[in-house]
Amino acid sequence: MKRVITYGTFDVLHFGHINLLKRARALGDYLIVGCSSEEFNRIKNKKSYYTYEQRKMILEAVRYVDLVIPEDNWEQKRSDIKKYCADIFVMGDDWKGKFDDLKDICEVVYLPRTPDVSSTQTREHINGKLNGSK
Repeated sequence: MKRVITYGTFDVLHFGHINLLKRARALGDYLIVGCSSEEFNRIKNKKSYYTYEQRKMILEAVRYVDLVIPEDNWEQKRSDIKKYCADIFVMGDDWKGKFDDLKDICEVVYLPRTPDVSSTQTREHINGKLNGSK
């Protein structure tokens, strides 16, 4: 069985996230998703609309995802890869090169992002609609 692992905040889940999860799962037989905890988001200066538990529940409902684990810090990726026997580490290509140090324990793949969609754009669009802009 080939195991794939990826990480993200996955707040305001959109079709770009689904594309990433689908393509990551297609690389193996089992997909593990590290979802950033609220504490880790504070360290990254990110604020999520949904709580960790809500984001975890949403991810668990996605058919491509087999297991959701909390991501609590930058350093845990190496230990998670070992703990979960991951063969492939996947991230969006906006992170290209940032995790190459993991190549000594698994394959590292950077997938192209889905064009014209991001959580930031989605939030800005929703906020604009709520504030009366078009």
